[in-house]
Amino acid sequence: MKKYRPNVAAVVLSSKYPEEVEVLIAKRNDVDAWQFPQGGIDEGESEKEALLRELKEEIGTDEVEILAQMPEWQKYDFPKRIAKKMYPFDGQKQKYFLVKLKPGAKINLNTEIPEFEDYKFVKVNKIFDYVKSFKRPVYRVILDYFKREGYL
Repeated sequence: MKKYRPNVAAVVLSSKYPEEVEVLIAKRNDVDAWQFPQGGIDEGESEKEALLRELKEEIGTDEVEILAQMPEWQKYDFPKRIAKKMYPFDGQKQKYFLVKLKPGAKINLNTEIPEFEDYKFVKVNKIFDYVKSFKRPVYRVILDYFKREGYL
């Protein structure tokens, strides 16, 4: 049976939302890939606590308003090149949140253990111009869900 690492992920809207619907994507510093901020859930931590901690660790701010969350967990398997590093996990199961940066919140990628080297806010229909990885199918499901719910 496959083993999935519990994880949270955030679709981060700019503070200009809803006037402008732009989503943050960040470029990893270890591989040539753009993605949403995400990270593991620590023992004894709630999903929301993990979300705020991961945002602070990865993009330097937890100053967000949680607008929605996807009810179902999303799963994906790691590609072979990543699977060895993530042992004993075969993939991740993720709880996705839709958040909006609070006015004045500042993105700072120069965190204690930087994971990203660049970021940008892009229109939803431009996300897949950047995201090329194995995460694409999950991102489609997530973005379609938040669109159907009237957020995007």
